[in-house]
Amino acid sequence: MSEKVSKYVIEREIPNLGNLSPSELQAISKKSCDILKNMGPEIQWVHSYVTQNKMYCVYLAPNEDMIRQHAQAGGFPANKISEVKTIIDPTTAA
Repeated sequence: MSEKVSKYVIEREIPNLGNLSPSELQAISKKSCDILKNMGPEIQWVHSYVTQNKMYCVYLAPNEDMIRQHAQAGGFPANKISEVKTIIDPTTAA
């Protein structure tokens, strides 16, 4: 029986991240995807937001441990991992 999949937001502190070139960001993305491929379909990268000194990544995974395994395998920081409890947007106000 498979575990329930949850959505997580991972905060990664990476100084001067916003100064990386498109090719450098592509290399980071490829490394992440290669590790995810080896980990199997239980963990999925949805997308990431790049700011000057941090990256906020959205992942689907059965547990926080799997998120940490991915970060460790890639040498990526995972300074804070938060499980998403619900999503709101402007339609929530209606």
